[in-house]
Amino acid sequence: MKTRKAAVAFIFVTVTLDMLAIGLIAPVLPKLILDFLGGNMKVAADWNGIFGTVFAAMQFFFSPVLGVLSDRFGRRPVILLSNLGLGLDYIVMALAPTMSWLFLGRIISGITSSSIPTAMAYIADVVPREKRAGAFGMVGVAFGLGFILGPAIGGPLGDISPRLPFLVAAGFSLTNWLWGYFFVPESLAPERRKEFTLRRANPVGSLVLLRSHHELWRLATIQFLAYVAHNVFSIWALYAIYRYAWSQSMIGLSLAVVGVCTAVISAGLTPRMVARFGERRTLYIGQFFGATGMLIAGLARSGAVLLASIPIISMWNISMPAAQGMMTHRVSEREQGELQGAIGSLRSLSFLIGPGLFSWTYAWFINPEHSFHLPGAPYYLGAALLFTAMLMSTRIEQPQSAATSITTAQNADVVPPEGVTSGSVAPFIDPPE
Repeated sequence: MKTRKAAVAFIFVTVTLDMLAIGLIAPVLPKLILDFLGGNMKVAADWNGIFGTVFAAMQFFFSPVLGVLSDRFGRRPVILLSNLGLGLDYIVMALAPTMSWLFLGRIISGITSSSIPTAMAYIADVVPREKRAGAFGMVGVAFGLGFILGPAIGGPLGDISPRLPFLVAAGFSLTNWLWGYFFVPESLAPERRKEFTLRRANPVGSLVLLRSHHELWRLATIQFLAYVAHNVFSIWALYAIYRYAWSQSMIGLSLAVVGVCTAVISAGLTPRMVARFGERRTLYIGQFFGATGMLIAGLARSGAVLLASIPIISMWNISMPAAQGMMTHRVSEREQGELQGAIGSLRSLSFLIGPGLFSWTYAWFINPEHSFHLPGAPYYLGAALLFTAMLMSTRIEQPQSAATSITTAQNADVVPPEGVTSGSVAPFIDPPE
C-alpha cells in the first residue's frame, strides 16, 4: 500500500460504489415508509421529511468530526470505517420489523455516510489547485454512475420487495470496504497532518473557517441556498407516484436517466465550461439551468414532460465542482479536510431544513382539505432559491490562481484522472454528497 501512489482513480471507484448503494434504496425508501403507514400519502410525505431531517442532523454533527479526524489520522481509515458501518446499517434497515427500526437505521446511515467530505479532501490532497474543479467534476461522474446503475437495479428489485434493495446495497457497501482496504492508498502525508481539536470538530465551530475570508463566506451562502434547493428531490418518488402513478421500476428508470445526463455533463462538459468561462461563470450558468429545469418539473402535466426536465436540471451539476474549486483556493493545504468537513456541515445544515421544508410544502399543497391544489409548489420554491443563488454568484470574484489556470486550460483540455475516461458513465441527490 505504501508503494502505491494516491490518485483520483482510487477514490472514483470508492465514491461510485458508495453512490451505487445509496442509489439502490433511493426509489424504494419512500415506498417502504408508505407501506408502514398503510398507504396514507400525506402522512408518508410528513414522515419522509422527518426521515430526511434526522439523516441530515447526523451528517451535520458528524461530517466535521470525520473531516478533522481525516486531517489528523489520514483519509483512508475514515473512509474505511464509514463504508463498513454503512454496509452493516443497510442490513439493519432491510430487516427492520417496525417503523422505529427503520428510523434507527436512518440515523446510523446518516452517521456512516458522512465520509463524502473526506473523499473530497482526498482529491484536494492529490490534485493541483488549477485542476481541482475538473477533478470534482469527475466525482460527479462517480455520483452519476452510481445513480445510473443503483436506481435501475433498485427499482425492479423494489417491485419484488421494498426490502430487497437494502440487502443488495449492503453487499455493495461491504464490497466498497474491501476495495478500500486492499486498493486505496493514503493521500495525506504524516508531515501535512494537523492536530485534532474539539473546536475544529464542533459542527458550529467548523463553520468559522467559512467566515475566514469574505469571498469564502459568500460562496458558502450561495452553496447553502443551492443545497437547500437540492432537497426538493427528497419528494421525487412520492411526487411521481402521486401525480403520474409511476411504479418503482419507472422511478428507478427516471433516476437512471438522471445519472446518464449527469455523467455526460460532469465528464464532458464541466472541465470545458471551466476552461472556457472560468469557475465563476460556470457557477451561475449551472444554477440558471437548474432553476429553469425545476420550473419545468413543477409545471409538468405528464410524466414525459417531467422526464424532459431532467437534462435541463442536470446542467446544474457544472456549478457544484466550480464552487468546490473556488472554495479550496481560499484555504491552506493543511485545512482542506477541515474545509470539506465544514462544507459537509453546511450541506447537512441545509438538509435539516430542506427535506422538511419541501415535504411539508408538498403535503400542504396536496391536502384535500385545502382549496388550493398545487403539487408542483415545492419545485417552484426550489427554482426561486436557485435563482437567488445565481444572482449572488454574479458578484463573486474569480481567484487569481484559478484565473491563471483558465488561460492554461484553454490551450489543453483538463485531463481526467488516470483510469477515468471522458466517456465514463454520473444526481440530483447529493450528495449524502
